[in-house]
Amino acid sequence: MSENRESWPTGGASLHRMDRPAAHDHLPDERICEQARMSRDARFDGLFFTAVTSTRIYCRPVCPAPAPKPINVTYYRHAAAAEAAGFRPCLRCRPELSPADGAWRRGDETIARALKLIDQGWLGERSLSELAAAVNLGERQLRRLFHDRLGASPIDVHSTRRLLFAKQLLTETHLPITQVALAAGFGSLSRFNASFRDSYRMAPRDLRRQKSEAVGEAVVLRLPYRPPYDFAAMLDFLRGRALPGVERVDTDSYARVIGDAGAPGWLRVSRWDDGAQAHALKLELHGASPARMLEIVGRLRRMFDLDADPEVIAGALSQDPRLRPLLRKRPGLRLPSGWDGFEIAVRAVIGQQVSVAAARTLTSRLALHYGTALVTPFDEHLAHLFPTPEVLVDADLTRIGLTRARAQTITEMSRALLDGRVDFRGERTLEDFVARWVALPGIGPWTAQYMAMRALGHPDAFPAEDLVLQKAVPVDGSRMSAKALLARAEAWRPWRAYAVIQLWRDSMTAPAAATSASKQAPPAKTPRRKAA
Repeated sequence: MSENRESWPTGGASLHRMDRPAAHDHLPDERICEQARMSRDARFDGLFFTAVTSTRIYCRPVCPAPAPKPINVTYYRHAAAAEAAGFRPCLRCRPELSPADGAWRRGDETIARALKLIDQGWLGERSLSELAAAVNLGERQLRRLFHDRLGASPIDVHSTRRLLFAKQLLTETHLPITQVALAAGFGSLSRFNASFRDSYRMAPRDLRRQKSEAVGEAVVLRLPYRPPYDFAAMLDFLRGRALPGVERVDTDSYARVIGDAGAPGWLRVSRWDDGAQAHALKLELHGASPARMLEIVGRLRRMFDLDADPEVIAGALSQDPRLRPLLRKRPGLRLPSGWDGFEIAVRAVIGQQVSVAAARTLTSRLALHYGTALVTPFDEHLAHLFPTPEVLVDADLTRIGLTRARAQTITEMSRALLDGRVDFRGERTLEDFVARWVALPGIGPWTAQYMAMRALGHPDAFPAEDLVLQKAVPVDGSRMSAKALLARAEAWRPWRAYAVIQLWRDSMTAPAAATSASKQAPPAKTPRRKAA
């Protein structure tokens, strides 16, 4: 935030003058912003950005540089709004490393669904009118919504996302600039160079700290989050469900095979060990196509729930006396999602009313029997790709020990995905997603809600039929009905999935905990059975 900071080149056309913007719906009060930037309060990192009119540079509120004079400061709700106004990102505090404001990308609000599609690269391939139609708005309405809530247009958000990712790659990796351009979603090097120079008043090569044409080395990136973050609990959850040959989870990291048979790769996610204030996970990418890097980062941010705001979630859920002590005990517990929607769907079906261990055994058989074996395994734990719907739609899954009913469900689910009756698209509301899936034979509300939690990372998914939840909420040893549990959970919206994770974790660590992470309540007049 200094007016005498490490500076960007100032050549090229002069930047236009920008008057102080009107307050937007979710920009903190200016007095709060001022206090936060003067104290470098990490709680506000990513919630707003500080732009300095004298240098035309914008910063995170935690920027370590000397603070500029208040008269020279303008506040913006989103990095895209600052860049659209002609400000450039600070080279010292690096706005591309600020934790995302997950409130914008969570739940079923129209802007959240639109942002999820932008994150998936929609505006790189489709028009703004198509984006608006996907979230049931007109183009003008969508523009107005973004301006009112973020202070920037959808195109601005898309452009800033690509350029900041390119800036991170240029700063942290040795990737050739041509591959950086491809990774950031630019169709050509010339277009990338022009966009970067127009926005940041410097050529991409000028930002490079080191130059290397090394091929085959790991690409290492930071994945920032907002603390606290219970990474150990996240690994515990994933370790109990890891598929041998596809994934490897140890006490420090998660690794898996990615890509396809023609161009396989692998990744590893661990804690970024760079001091107590790092607040980031470390991503190591091996053999990944540059064109998929932005998608991979997006998947991992969802999978490890890196965009959550623990303070906001705890503030809502701690109103319930049952959840309050759990949140105090584990304030950094996140929502564990999965790498691939279809993989999670298969796991969910196999896990219906069986233990986690049994579901893992059966799913591992399926992966090894029908998945693609790598010609050259990365190691004994990373040797297979999970099978695709195209493979399983014609497979006889009873050969690996699945019941005929489960096998038929997976076959029908694969067919429905291929013909478009169901999907994992970002514009789906929770209600729409669940309704589409429960229309398939063998998919009930528990399975659909579980998939919404683990495949979409939906913060409000809630499997009310879950037996562990029904027993975990009462403290007198009784069991709630699904109807009563739903009524109790109304006060937890829109964060019900986080209540589920807290209650599951508490049940697993209780003295009489079952070995499964969850149990599905059986239908009336049927024997009680376990579920994964």
